[in-house]
Amino acid sequence: MRFFSDNTGTASPEILTAIQEANHGLVTAYGNDPWTKRLDECFSTYFGTEVRAFAVATGTAANSLSLATISPSYGLIFADVEAHIANDECGAPGFFSGGAQLTLLPSEHGKVTHGALSAALEAHPVTVHTLQPKALALSQATELGTVYRPEELSALCKLAHDHDLKVQMDGARFANAVTFLGCHPGDVTWRAGVDVLSFGATKNGALAAEAVVFFDHALVRDFELRRKQSGHLLSKSRYVAAQLLAYVESNLWRRNAERSNSFAQKIAHAAGPFLMHPVEANELFLGLGTARKQRLRQAGFEFYDWGADSTGETRFVVSWDQREEDVVALCAALGDLQR
Repeated sequence: MRFFSDNTGTASPEILTAIQEANHGLVTAYGNDPWTKRLDECFSTYFGTEVRAFAVATGTAANSLSLATISPSYGLIFADVEAHIANDECGAPGFFSGGAQLTLLPSEHGKVTHGALSAALEAHPVTVHTLQPKALALSQATELGTVYRPEELSALCKLAHDHDLKVQMDGARFANAVTFLGCHPGDVTWRAGVDVLSFGATKNGALAAEAVVFFDHALVRDFELRRKQSGHLLSKSRYVAAQLLAYVESNLWRRNAERSNSFAQKIAHAAGPFLMHPVEANELFLGLGTARKQRLRQAGFEFYDWGADSTGETRFVVSWDQREEDVVALCAALGDLQR
């Protein structure tokens, strides 16, 4: 009964069908095929504004290339201390940008606060001797499974823009966040002030498909060149583009996210006092202690420790295709741990 990560999930049948339908004929390479050319229109409709959208194969590429586009080698990028770009991407933002550095901010349940960003900006006066603050990186949903409300994002983006920072959003679980909020995708992106989004699909049913979506069109040319230089301009991009089109246009993003979110809520209800953070997407963080962790593993449940094993803290992630019987079993097991 595996709750390691939504990366363990399968590809949705709709995704495989889209790949098969694209797998015929000889078409122009490097993004000049009919599928890739439709991405701008597809994502513009989805977000309710004109965007430029580019297909890449991994979330690390999406994050790092978008950050390198908005931060030069001498730049400073503000991010949450739990951010994926800080802890799980092997220094990729600095590598792709040629030296930009991260300054990590304290957060509340994984969300950067207006006060923390304001204090960090005040603590980094700009001179010729210092790194130059260039970007604010946010995650939606966050690494702790929480979700920024539109008004929270608007306040953060305004503060960033007032200090000439661009705003990048890591949307690896963007679908889960929007589904939880029940809002329009534009409400937590361009309307709030986000300049560029890493739009994730792989964790929510795609095979290997992410998009970099630009709301600020002035950034596009630099990104195009960086994508090519770094080896991420896919020659047969139709296969990634076809996935993204199917994912967005068929509403698959919402259906899959609704399923994983609803299962996560059921587990959260059963977990009760073990919950460490609000459950607002498809991740749960539980303070179980070492003995309870061992009992769950002996019962056949698989999950990650969160931090050192000795803390007794754990992370459970519900995939879009999680078996319902596994969720029922976990809920029952968590109930037994409280008796």
